Amino acid sequence: MTDSVEKFRTRIWEEVSEPDNPFAAAACYCHGYDVYGDILGKASWIEYLYLLFRSERPSPQQTRLLEGLALALANPGVRDPSVHAAMSGGAGGSTNPSVHAAMSGGAGGSTNASCLMAALAVGAGQLGGAHEVYRAMEYWRQCGRDLAAWQQRLLDPPQEEHIDIWPAMEHPPGFDPHGVSCATPVRQTLLYLAKCSPGEHLPWLEEQRDALERAAELPLGMSGVTAATFMDLDFAPQAAEMTHLLLRLPGAAVHALEQREYGWRRFPFFANAINLTNDPGPATVDTHQKELEI
Repeated sequence: MTDSVEKFRTRIWEEVSEPDNPFAAAACYCHGYDVYGDILGKASWIEYLYLLFRSERPSPQQTRLLEGLALALANPGVRDPSVHAAMSGGAGGSTNPSVHAAMSGGAGGSTNASCLMAALAVGAGQLGGAHEVYRAMEYWRQCGRDLAAWQQRLLDPPQEEHIDIWPAMEHPPGFDPHGVSCATPVRQTLLYLAKCSPGEHLPWLEEQRDALERAAELPLGMSGVTAATFMDLDFAPQAAEMTHLLLRLPGAAVHALEQREYGWRRFPFFANAINLTNDPGPATVDTHQKELEI
């Protein structure tokens, strides 16, 4: 009688056990590369990230492109809802009901992990979030670099018959629903990434941005630039969605830590948002009604 041995099934990772300890790895291989004997000290974090998601080492151009995107996304800034959610956790309790559901901490303060989970939850959506990048990549796959196809798709977006987790998009994915003109950081990021991209999507987007914005009647957003970048990196939409969530966490982390230091009294949002112009004075309680309620 032979004992059955449960084996992990993965194309990504392989481990060789230590001779004296089957629970410790002597060597770890990522897509065939020895992580601690070959990659460590010879490759950058961005190169390793690309290897993890794409199962092959990147070219110098691909490395430069992904590194540029990572820098552009590393800190979305305090205006971004995902960073705002992390800061709310750091402040020890949100004053914004929209992020309360994403927070696992209370008035006594959230853990560091809770702050990051709040950022992930809020940053996963379709308003500049990771799933909007996914949806924008679907447009790229359907329209390619055909301006007429894009114009038709933006004029007459597809109607979703089955809505499960994600509701129907309320704006064209990749464009800023609240924008007036294309924001300067978006234009700067697109210009840089288009110059260093080994693909054709970013240069085409740079060339056709004005025409696409006229068709959408909205300015291009960072999510649109991000989607085109992942297309040029040949990422699958699901992998791009995951990577987008990952790359935006550093900013959420540092702002949450800073806000934890400042405390809730110095939380920058909504502190003076409620101003009574006609204060009726202390509320009166109907004693009879109160007794009935009790």
